[in-house]
Amino acid sequence: FLFSVSDNMVTHICVFDYFQCLGRQRHEEETKAVTHHQLQSDTQKITQSALIKLLSGLRARVAALERSLEDERENCRAERQKRKELHNMLVELRGNIRVHCRVRPVLPFDHTDVFSIRSSEEVIHAISDDTVMVNCMKAGMLVQNKMFEFERVHGPEDSQDVVFEEVKSLLTSLLDGYNVCIMAYGQTGSGKTHTMMGSQFLDELSGTQQEAQQGIIPKAAAELISEKPAESHTVEVSVLEVYNNEVFDLLARDERNAAGQRRDVITTRTEIAIPTLASSATNNTAKTTVTTTELVQKLRAHCPTLVHTDSSRSHLIVTLTNSSSTMDMRRSTQKEWWSPRCRRANLTTRNSSDELSASPASSPCSTPSLSPCPSPRNSISETPFRTKLQLVDLAGSECVGMSGVSGAALWESSCINRSLSALFDVLGALAEHRPHVPYRNSKLTHLLQDAIGGDAKLLVMLCVSPTQRFITESLQSLGFGTRARQVQKEPPRRKNNSLKVK
Repeated sequence: FLFSVSDNMVTHICVFDYFQCLGRQRHEEETKAVTHHQLQSDTQKITQSALIKLLSGLRARVAALERSLEDERENCRAERQKRKELHNMLVELRGNIRVHCRVRPVLPFDHTDVFSIRSSEEVIHAISDDTVMVNCMKAGMLVQNKMFEFERVHGPEDSQDVVFEEVKSLLTSLLDGYNVCIMAYGQTGSGKTHTMMGSQFLDELSGTQQEAQQGIIPKAAAELISEKPAESHTVEVSVLEVYNNEVFDLLARDERNAAGQRRDVITTRTEIAIPTLASSATNNTAKTTVTTTELVQKLRAHCPTLVHTDSSRSHLIVTLTNSSSTMDMRRSTQKEWWSPRCRRANLTTRNSSDELSASPASSPCSTPSLSPCPSPRNSISETPFRTKLQLVDLAGSECVGMSGVSGAALWESSCINRSLSALFDVLGALAEHRPHVPYRNSKLTHLLQDAIGGDAKLLVMLCVSPTQRFITESLQSLGFGTRARQVQKEPPRRKNNSLKVK
C-alpha cells in the first residue's frame, strides 16, 4: 500500500513538473512573441517615421527641381525669343525671305478606303517651333529622318489666331512705310486657302467662332484698319486672279456687267503696276474688306479633283493699299502727290458672277492729294507715303496622275505647275545671284516681282500635308521653302516718309 501511494505521488509530481515545464515553455514563447511583436511595431514606427522624413525631403527636392525646371524653361523661352529677335533682325539686314511652315492635321479624307493604311500614316511632324521632321520610308530600307528648319513652324494643334499672331508684326511695318507680301505655297489640299481665307464653313458658325476661324486675309484687314490712324490713313482693297497665265481684275466689270476683266501688267520706273486696276474703299471698316474677299472667293476659278473637292485653279492676290497724308487744319492749295498714268487697252473679258462691283468712290485712276499748309514760320510735316500689303493664295501644285484631271482642268493644272515652276526658277536665280532673273517667264512672277526681288518684306507660308500619300509633294514644298530662305534680297526700304522742313 505504501509503495502504491509512493508511486502515485511520484506520478503526480512528474505530471506536475511536466505541466509546469510546459507552462513555462508557453510563457517563454508568448513572451518571445510579444517581444517580437513589440520589436516589429517599434521597427515599423521607426521605418514609418524615417519614410515620412524621407518622403518630405523628396517632396521638397522635387518642388525645388520643379522650380528650377520652370526657371530654366523661362530662361529657355527668353533665350529662344531673343534668338528669334536677333535672327529676324539678321534676316531683315540681309534681306532674306522669311519662311513659316504649317503642318495641317490628318483629315477624314486621308483615311478613305481608296488609299491603303500606310498611305494615311502620319510621317511629317512639327517637333519644335522651328523644325519639321519628315520620316522618309523606302521599301527594304531603314527609316531616314529629314529635318527642315524655318523661322516658325506650326503644328496641327495651332489655331488660326496663333498663326496670325506670328505674322501680325509685319502689319506694323506696313504702317511704318514698308511694302509687305505674305504668300501661301503648298500642294493641293494642304490648307493654303484655309490659312489665308479661313474655313469654308464660316457662314455656318456663330460670331465668335467665325472670327476665330478667319484666315490671315480678313484678320490682317481688321488689324490694319484698327491700328491705322483713322484721319491720316486710308485703305483700299483690290483683288487679282492669275488664271491660265492671264491676269484678271475681279473687282472690275465689262460692258455686260460681268466680273473679271483681263488686265495687262506693265513695268514702270518705280514698280510693277496695273494702271487700270479697280479698287474698293474699305470705309474704315474691316467688315467691308471681309465681305469683299468672301464674295471674290466665290468668283475664283474652282474645280473638283480626286485630291480636293474644291480645288482652286488660280492664284489669288488681295492687295490692301495704305495711303497716308499730312493732316493740317490750315489748308490752302491742292498739290497732287501721286498720279499714276492710266493706259487703256482693248481688254478681253470672261463671264463670271455679278455679285461684286468696284466702288465708285475709288476709280482705277484715283489720285490722292496732299494739302500743304504754308506758314510764315518754319513748320514740319510728314511726307505722305503709299504702301501695299499683298496677300497671295497660290494655287496648289499637283501631280496630274494623282488628281485625275482631264480636258480644261488638265490645261489649268499645266498652267498652275508652269507658273509655280517659274516661281521656283526665280528664287533659284536670286539665291545663286545670277545676272538675269526670269521674272517674265510667268505672269505670276512678273506681277510679284517687287515682292520677290524688290525692297518689300516677304513672308512665305508653307502648307504641307502630314501623310505618307503626299510625301513627295510635301518634300517639294519644304525644298521650296529652303530655297526661299537662301535668297538675299536688298534690305527692305521705307517709302518716302521722311520729315521735311518747309
